[in-house]
Amino acid sequence: MDPTGIDFDDAVLGAGLPPAAEKALAEAGALRSSDAVLAMARLMTAQALAPGHPAVLIAFYRHHFYGHRLAAARDVARRALAVGAEALGLPSVWRQVAPQPLPDAMANARTRFYLFALKGYAYLSLRLDDPVEARDALALLQALDPDDRVGGRVLETVRVRALVGDPEDDA
Repeated sequence: MDPTGIDFDDAVLGAGLPPAAEKALAEAGALRSSDAVLAMARLMTAQALAPGHPAVLIAFYRHHFYGHRLAAARDVARRALAVGAEALGLPSVWRQVAPQPLPDAMANARTRFYLFALKGYAYLSLRLDDPVEARDALALLQALDPDDRVGGRVLETVRVRALVGDPEDDA
């Protein structure tokens, strides 16, 4: 449990949101494709009502990602990493996390949240042409998730293929 009394595992699934924050997130989702400015206002309302709640971070990430605001989505992924790290008792800066497997990647919502946030961060770093960030985030992801439960290896394959060139591109 965190200091607010909300279990992080349940929070990842949206539990523990004040009703007004839940309503604001639902409205933001409904408005995302028709009125991005109003959707953002609803997201900010949800954030004010439930700061640091995983469901709010996920909603912000999706809003920016699907709106093709990749730098903003990566900033949210960075915040999600800090929230996930706190829930797992890890250093708040992902580069300071020890490269050793995290237990229970399939069953533990905290671990999955962190691993998916790191995967999203790595993906966005690739898309934003930040190869060092992408490489380092993917290396950490592989160390934390050696069984590839969240599918980070495919991103590493894409990253390496882009570096060496894809032979199929020459055909």
